[in-house]
Amino acid sequence: MGEIIIYAILLVAGGGLGGLLTTTVMRKAIMKKSDAVLEDAKQQAEVLKKEKLLQAKEKFLQLKSEHETMVNEKNLNISRAENRIQQKEQSLNQKTEDFQRKQKEMQILKDNLTNQLEILTKKQGEVEKAHEEHTKKLELISGLSANEAKDQLIEAIRDVANAEAMVLVKEITEEAKLTSSSIAKKIVIETIQRTASEHAIENTVTVFNIESDEIKGRIIGREGRNIRALEALTGVEIIIDDSPDAILLSGFDPVRREIARLSLHKLVTDGRIHPARIEEVVNKTEKQIEQEILETGKRTVIDLGIHNLHPELIKLIGRMKYRSSYGQNLLQHSIEVAKLSATMAAELGLNVKAAKRAGLLHDIGKIAENEQELPHALSGMKIAEKYKEKPDICNAIGAHHDEIEMETLIAPIVQVCDSISGARPGARREVVEAYIQRLKKLEEMALAYPGVVKTYAIQAGRELRVIVGAEKVSDADADKLAFDLSRKIQSEMTYPGQIKITVIRETRAVSYAK
Repeated sequence: MGEIIIYAILLVAGGGLGGLLTTTVMRKAIMKKSDAVLEDAKQQAEVLKKEKLLQAKEKFLQLKSEHETMVNEKNLNISRAENRIQQKEQSLNQKTEDFQRKQKEMQILKDNLTNQLEILTKKQGEVEKAHEEHTKKLELISGLSANEAKDQLIEAIRDVANAEAMVLVKEITEEAKLTSSSIAKKIVIETIQRTASEHAIENTVTVFNIESDEIKGRIIGREGRNIRALEALTGVEIIIDDSPDAILLSGFDPVRREIARLSLHKLVTDGRIHPARIEEVVNKTEKQIEQEILETGKRTVIDLGIHNLHPELIKLIGRMKYRSSYGQNLLQHSIEVAKLSATMAAELGLNVKAAKRAGLLHDIGKIAENEQELPHALSGMKIAEKYKEKPDICNAIGAHHDEIEMETLIAPIVQVCDSISGARPGARREVVEAYIQRLKKLEEMALAYPGVVKTYAIQAGRELRVIVGAEKVSDADADKLAFDLSRKIQSEMTYPGQIKITVIRETRAVSYAK
């Protein structure tokens, strides 16, 4: 029993000692792991610290760079402002010096004029005194008074003048007999010119009907600002007179007249008529007319059965609707030539489609805005070549007025059909074509000057309005341009009456409130 107790005591003591050893080992392991975690935390903290320091440094450098840029910009602006101020000061000082110099010169000139006036007054008195003395001496010598001597002199001069006048009248009469024929011819020619001009006006006028005369005042606007804006934007002269319920639109270009007519119709229908609205409506109408021109070209090509035509050529064909050739509508003339060419080619067993195509395009050069120095046949040929038409078509276009040699059988067919269409009774009027060509030449002559933006020949060619850029042409340059242009027109053109040249220089400032 005693041994058992001893064993039990030993067992308990051994267990306690083992637990103590186990607790010690675990504590050391925990401490070691804790130290490792702590060391790892310190390393991570050090890395994080370095990253934050690096980020802070980069942020500092960025802010420093932005600050330096802002400071440099401010310094640059300050420097520019100082330079401007210095330049203004220098300019002002120069102007002040010039003014003072001119003031001194004016004072000197004034003093000189005063002295000369005093001298002149003194000499005038001396001359009058000498004249009186001379008159008294003559009266004493001749025994006649001044009035009596004057009467005798006038009588003698009258007899001589009458004799010379009779001789001069006789010479003038003889000269008039010799030159009466040429003078009469000149008078007849001038009469024909004026009559032709008036006849041409009738063919370049569109009548715009209105419901009442009250609308005329709204179209004119306050102090005429509306009608001036409309004329400047369209290039058409708007004539508002006593004609009841009608306004006349005068211009040689049918496209411009149509734009003006449609714009007026829209403005009157809408009711809002002021310069800004006029500009907006005119711009929209121009786009609408361009679309109609394209549709007309497409419809014409489809009706004639012509395929694979370049879009630009189709557009030029549509423009023919608004052009005339010697008073004959160019589109109708070209369609007529195309159909005649196709018929003649079919009778001769030639290529009908090629003949029709060449007939339609033969006057395309009359629509060209470039190559104005070339004859319209050669200009049309260049356009056809540009848009990849076949050589036989191009040759037929260029040769229909014998400017180049005919190389295919289509060319003489187009030439003959063009003559047939133009020569039929009532097809053409030479006067209208010459009138339109003169107005076009007027506009082109003004456009050749630098700084000119737009030109409009109005009032049947009696006035040429030239719109110049305000930033390129000064007021003095505008006066010089008007003078130079008038001299050039006088030397290079023949026209009845006179032509008024008006140079318009305006400045526009546009901004938008958003």
